[in-house]
Amino acid sequence: MSEQKVTQDPTKGSASDHEAIDPATAAEAQARFDASSADSSDAADEHASASEGIALVTGALEREVTEQKDKYLRLYAEFENFRRRTVRERQEAELRGMQHLLRGLLETIDDVARFAHVDPTSTDSTTLVEGVAMVEKKLLKSLASHGLEVIDPMGQPFDPALHEAITTTPAATAEEDHLVAMVYQVGYVHNGTLLRPARVVVTQWNG
Repeated sequence: MSEQKVTQDPTKGSASDHEAIDPATAAEAQARFDASSADSSDAADEHASASEGIALVTGALEREVTEQKDKYLRLYAEFENFRRRTVRERQEAELRGMQHLLRGLLETIDDVARFAHVDPTSTDSTTLVEGVAMVEKKLLKSLASHGLEVIDPMGQPFDPALHEAITTTPAATAEEDHLVAMVYQVGYVHNGTLLRPARVVVTQWNG
């Protein structure tokens, strides 16, 4: 008898192919897939949310920088205007003060001019001396109205803050020690500020 070949029906799988799928295993796999999808979706949402937050913060910072820059520019412009105005006002005040001083000296300048052009052949020395003394008095009076004080400390105690001792001379008594015996050159003070000390000779007791 000839050997018969048995051909397997391709439509029929093996016994292992037709084993039943465990429902619990399928449910677990589906749950894992769903969780993975949910995680991916959450990650995308978180990334989008983070990007949106960064954009908001960046925009806020840029607005703040712009506002601060505008404030700085306004303050700088105001300060420059204040500085220029202050310089201008100070210059104007100095000019007015100088003009006020010069107005007070005009008459004295006129007196000096008159004595400078007198005829020496027809004017005696006494008249000239008296005229110069009058001009000096008027000049000092005008300057005194502007805060100038003359330091003429003859016979007064020596004051190193106002006087400059150029030499000493013996004192006759102990009571005359450190007194101004002679004034070589008067000093000047303007509104409490020493312009020039008086140069003097000071007595010194050596007994």
